[in-house]
Parts: sequence; structure tokens; C-alpha cells
Amino acid sequence: MHMADALVSPAVAGTMYAVSTAAAAYSVKEVKLEDLDRKVPVMGVMGAFVFAAQMINFTIPGTGSSGHLCGGMLLSAILGPCAGFLTMIAILTIQCLLFADGGLLALGCNVWNMAFYGCFIGGFLVWRLLNQKNMTRGTITAASVIGCIAGLQLGAFSVTIETLLSGITELPFAVFLGMMQPIHLAIGLVEGLITAAVLVFIYEARPEILYGYERADRKAAGRMSRRGTIAALAMLTLVIGGVISLFASGYPDGLEWSMEKVAGTAELAASGSVYQIAEKLQGMTAFLPDYAFKASDSAAGTSVSGIFGGVAVLAVCVCVCVLIKKMKYKKR
Repeated sequence: MHMADALVSPAVAGTMYAVSTAAAAYSVKEVKLEDLDRKVPVMGVMGAFVFAAQMINFTIPGTGSSGHLCGGMLLSAILGPCAGFLTMIAILTIQCLLFADGGLLALGCNVWNMAFYGCFIGGFLVWRLLNQKNMTRGTITAASVIGCIAGLQLGAFSVTIETLLSGITELPFAVFLGMMQPIHLAIGLVEGLITAAVLVFIYEARPEILYGYERADRKAAGRMSRRGTIAALAMLTLVIGGVISLFASGYPDGLEWSMEKVAGTAELAASGSVYQIAEKLQGMTAFLPDYAFKASDSAAGTSVSGIFGGVAVLAVCVCVCVLIKKMKYKKR
């Protein structure tokens, strides 16, 4: 659901940067109150995991479309909504700057559409509602599916609103909405099942890693140590980013598919100095555009992108936590 710059006007882009920044500032304020030393390794590894998982597009049968994990719901169910939101910002920023996935001008929109709803609606309201008193495999699965569907439906709706307010006439609101919502309903269902599988694994391996577990009835006995669980997720991240990513679906994702159905193309043109500057800046930073080596079709580019991108996200998450800790102690 990564939006390109051509889908948003500078005014809408600026507005979405502002609201996403406000949500990020609130998240930083709340994360200051948490035990960052304990959260850093989980935040880094899970950020890398979601980055790698987003590279795997899965086919939606009978549509000619594909989808991928957004990850906001997954991260928030482990880290909490605020730390999950900050981790999603790190992922989306790395994708934008290093891999040209999503426009630089549209980054604020992508943060709101892909991170805010998944983290604060799916990962906070739905997860807390269903798992507050009694956390079981059933409640985890239900929260994952409902939360992912709700987050993607709201995100898809926001995309159509942003294109409407941007005056993108090639994508008439009613028709575009009619394409976006059903396909993202299917994608949300698959994402929910994937999210449930990961969270149930963590629940059985080391349940206290999950957000809110300490407030729920403790009925699960961890089968692995905390360090072992994190190490297992790190190894799975390397396998997903370096190997499984090679087998991703080649079909367009839900947004691209909807655009092709409505406008006949997934790439719209935009003119103006703001778009040119954003494109030039992104071209300077994206040394692995589209998760591949420049001027090369080698499959190794995908593997390198998956591993390097995961490491980059982990490093950014650690740096963010270090900066927040410094802010916290400086204030004291």
C-alpha cells in the first residue's frame, strides 16, 4: 500500500507529515516511561522481521493481485502501540530512502495509512479489548485477524481520501474506493492469519514478551528463554529476507491492482518542482531501488536487500531507543 508521490498533492503531503509527526512525538513521550533496556533487542529484531516479511508478496487467488504484511498490528501486540509505531516509522523510512519503496513526498501518508491504524487501532484497541483479561491462543488469533482487517480497511480508505483531496482525477473516488476496500479485505485476512501464527509462537515460547500479558491471566508456560526466542526470530528474519523473499508473488499489490483497474496504469505522472526535488533526493539515497542492484536483474540483489534492509532497520531502532534514553535522563 506504499503510495507514490504522484498520488498526493504537496498540501496533502505536508498535512500528513504534520499529523504523522504529532503521533510520533506522542509515541516518544510514552516510550520514555517504559523499560527501554529490556525493549531494545525485541524492538530491533521485530523491526527487522517485519521489514523482511513485507518483501514477501502473497497471491490473492482469483484476482491477479497480491498483498504483503503491513506489520503494525504485529509490532504493537509485542512492543505496545507507541514503540510499535516508532518501529514502523523506521521500517517505512528505510524502505523509502534506501529502496525507493513509496515516495518521499508521500512518506507522511504511508506512515499514517500503514502504521497508525495498525498500531493504534488494531494493536491497541482490538488487541487490548480481546486480551486484557484472558490471553489464549483463541483470543490472540481473533485479535490478530480483526485488528489486521480493521487496520487495512482504514488504511485503504485513507488512501482514497488522500487521492480525492489531492485532486487525482484519474482515480474517481467512488470507483477507486470500490476497488480498494474489497481487495484489502482479503489481504487483511491473510495478514491476520500470518500475524496470529507469529504471535501464537511467541505466546508458547515466551508469553511475557507479548504486550499486556502481565495484566492477563497467566496460563501459558514459556518453552524457551527470552534470549532464545529473540534469537529464533532473528534467524527466521535472515531466512525470510535472504531466501524466502526470492519467491515473492510477481502480481501487483492491492493499491497497484486497484489503480490498474480504475486508471489503466499503476504509475501516474506528476509535474512540478516539489515532485522533481523529492525524486532527485530519493534517487540519491536509494542505492538498491526496488530491492535490486542498479542495472542488474540478479536475484542476489533481492537477498542482499532483505538482509541489509533488516540490519538497517535494527540499527535505526537501536539508535532511536538510545536517543530516547538520553532525552529521558537529560530531563531527570
